[in-house]
Amino acid sequence: MQISDTILRAQLKNVYFINGTAYAGKSTMCRMLAERFDMLLCGENYGHDRMLTMISPETHPNLSYFHTMGSWENFVTRTPEQYAAWIEGTAREVADFEVTELIRLSGMHPEKKIIVDTNISAELLHRLSDYSRVAVMLSPQSMSVERFFDRSDPEKQMLLSVLDSLPDPAAAHANWRECLKRVNSHEAYQAWLNSGFFTLIREDNGEDTREAVLAKLAAHFGLL
Repeated sequence: MQISDTILRAQLKNVYFINGTAYAGKSTMCRMLAERFDMLLCGENYGHDRMLTMISPETHPNLSYFHTMGSWENFVTRTPEQYAAWIEGTAREVADFEVTELIRLSGMHPEKKIIVDTNISAELLHRLSDYSRVAVMLSPQSMSVERFFDRSDPEKQMLLSVLDSLPDPAAAHANWRECLKRVNSHEAYQAWLNSGFFTLIREDNGEDTREAVLAKLAAHFGLL
């Protein structure tokens, strides 16, 4: 079955998307927009547990990776090529679930605007939405790589502890940085920059720009 873009856009007319590169502030802005404008928040990996009940390693090998990887050591010691292929494959596999889940949520909450921290590709976003409901947030590669572990969320701190526990932590950290560089490459940055969507670039100046960025996003989304 193929659903027309016109129907998809109509079903998702109250959904707003933010995508881009790592450490650009996407998750923070989604949370702040939800709180400030009473939007329904679909944060990173939303609906993940529900999604896992619908898939198998045969149908969705990338999304099922955490059940087949064997250990967290295996997770962090993949080659940059393997890691990048997994990231790309996961985004591709999750797209069907994400779209159908957003349609479900839109139907359940027709009066609410929904803000999504998404991995949906630029190509698919052009089919699902329009310029006024999509924002791209970008950060320099150095920030996305070197500051990966600056955040205190449990997942990243757990990965840090795994890397530190390996026989050669220095080599493990170097390999992990190469993995991050591969998925936050110059080519990926340029692709988003030239995607045709509203774009904000994070500056590495040490200042707290959250309120200023929030105002720009709110104006772009027509929330003010």
